[in-house]
Amino acid sequence: MIPAKFDYVRPSTVDEAVAALTAGGDDAKILGGGQSLMPVLRLRMGEPSVVVDTTRIDEMKGITDAGDSIVIGAGTTHDSVAKSDLVREHVALLAAATETVADRQIRHRGTMGGAMAHADPAGDQPPVALALDASFTIAGPGGRRTVPASEFFVDYFTTAVGPDEVLVSVSFPKYTGWGAHYEKFNRTAQAWAIVGASAAVRMDGGSIAEARIGLTNMGPGPVRASAMEAALVGASSMDAIAAAAEHAAEGTSPNADIHADVEYREHLARVLAKRAVAKAAGLA
Repeated sequence: MIPAKFDYVRPSTVDEAVAALTAGGDDAKILGGGQSLMPVLRLRMGEPSVVVDTTRIDEMKGITDAGDSIVIGAGTTHDSVAKSDLVREHVALLAAATETVADRQIRHRGTMGGAMAHADPAGDQPPVALALDASFTIAGPGGRRTVPASEFFVDYFTTAVGPDEVLVSVSFPKYTGWGAHYEKFNRTAQAWAIVGASAAVRMDGGSIAEARIGLTNMGPGPVRASAMEAALVGASSMDAIAAAAEHAAEGTSPNADIHADVEYREHLARVLAKRAVAKAAGLA
């Protein structure tokens, strides 16, 4: 199908983008990599009055070392994130999850900020942001504000970013030296995850001292497996990890659909979380 008619604006600064969104009202949409927006426009699932193209805003691109954190511009492509030496060294879990996003073509065009703001419950990166306590810088008519990941993801395809706001960057605390692994189950290559589990683990003397686990597609947004994290402290064997993994689905609210029912998703969460932790801890 052909998209409905809309106005097109291509600002060069964040302030210009905010002004364009404000002028466009609630029907304005941001275009980053376009991997989510373009199908919506083509199928007329959305008919925005104006599309604000942020691809020329340099401030929204790149990866920088900010001392105790790694800051990633919202317009940075998945491919750049996955291949970044800074990300691989200090936020290895993000690199691992990003490597599994869709296919090469989408990773070269799609942006991390776009995926975060789209907030698809089957997305690979939002659970990583939640598990690692990332923070989001958002610009709007009233200035800039920082929102923690725990408050950023609100509901299905809904975040704390308002209709007249722009996600500028995402900041991840450094997890240097932590083991990391991402596991996801999908029926075909390049398909969305039916369930995914991301794990970052800090070892101390052969035992797990701390673990951070995020789950994909186990609720209306990313979910943190807090009960399993607590049960993993002190674990030093596969049996201990397997016992902790029995708590992986606690506090989740997975949806039943044509791909899996609730019980199957809960089972996958336990299995995938066990695998992810074991590999991150080097005990697999």
